[in-house]
Amino acid sequence: MSPDLWFAFLLACGAISVSPGAGAVASMTSGLRNGVPRGLGTAIGQQFGLALQIVVVGIGVGAAIAASPLAFELVRWGGVVYLAWLGVRQWQAGERLEGLADTRAMAQSGSAMVLRGFLVNASNPKATVFMLAVLPQFIDPSMALAPQYLVLAATMIGVDIVVMAGYTGLAAQLARFWREPRHLAMANRVLGLLFVAAAVLLAAYRPGG
Repeated sequence: MSPDLWFAFLLACGAISVSPGAGAVASMTSGLRNGVPRGLGTAIGQQFGLALQIVVVGIGVGAAIAASPLAFELVRWGGVVYLAWLGVRQWQAGERLEGLADTRAMAQSGSAMVLRGFLVNASNPKATVFMLAVLPQFIDPSMALAPQYLVLAATMIGVDIVVMAGYTGLAAQLARFWREPRHLAMANRVLGLLFVAAAVLLAAYRPGG
């Protein structure tokens, strides 16, 4: 892969990561409720989900999912249900600011946040279809494919974790101004609505649409 091609991919990754979506909402929610560095667990989990998406595309399973209406719909509606569930849970949090437990509870919560971030990215077939459309444009078929996919994966994950950490940190800073119960309730409801909006957008998504 040439340096120019890699730089173009780097810019594309930045634009993709910064654009608002379910991942950004999940990172902001985690930062608001858990602060930094604990809130970074969600961002880390998202990278595992992103890595799975890249592997799926790399081995061709993504193409099979995109080509099979039944498989695509099953994965898509699984993602819709999960995002909607996150939205309801966030709305119901109301005036609670979670994450203020003892060390043992913090460790369990950390694992849950990693899993949550993983599921947000792994259950999004729109990301699979997007990668199917984008990644091949940065692959040189005359060269070994595995090393190229590794470079693309490392670049995409590196950029995304920096951006998601930024979203987490921004929300954690804003949380200092939302210590009043009514402000926190408003923030939880806004984030809950954003999760539901992401679920609606995913439900409305059609390949090629």
